[in-house]
Amino acid sequence: MAGIAFPRKRLRRNFTAETIAKRSRAFEQFLSHLHSIAEIRRSPEFLEFFFLQDLRTAQRLTCTGMYREALATWANAYRLQDRLGVCSSGRFLLTLAGLAVCHQELDELGEAHGCCEQALQLLEAQGSHPLLGPFLQAHVHLAWKVGKDKRHSEARLQDLREAGPPLHQQPTLKECLIKEPLE
Repeated sequence: MAGIAFPRKRLRRNFTAETIAKRSRAFEQFLSHLHSIAEIRRSPEFLEFFFLQDLRTAQRLTCTGMYREALATWANAYRLQDRLGVCSSGRFLLTLAGLAVCHQELDELGEAHGCCEQALQLLEAQGSHPLLGPFLQAHVHLAWKVGKDKRHSEARLQDLREAGPPLHQQPTLKECLIKEPLE
């Protein structure tokens, strides 16, 4: 932290463009330094500052059926997580679920399908994940609706059926999204 110095406050001219620009640059340096430290970058407080509140808001809006508003908030959380480099986290998968659900509810099926595909690519290396079945089910349904190839997802879904509990007992992507506690 020794290399980071915020411009001092003044009695006057705190709101000039020059002072605001200096303080803004210093804050960016501060955040960049914090982001360079892995323990801080992954800490709940750091993440909370950037996007957890957006996730909570988006989840609440989705639960109340305000999909257009929720979509904008999910999209903002997506951009922030992408910039912070936390795209392999469970929260990013939840964000993709939120985007997929909202796009689907708004009849933007191509966008919903794309979100499911991105999530399935992230889940490709994982043998099991609580969202894998719901994402596969949503992907198969959306691929059928938009006329895309769904054979790979159907095969993975069949493998899941053979390996575990019946998929008809698993929650949908929307149900997972609504039930997921965001702390």
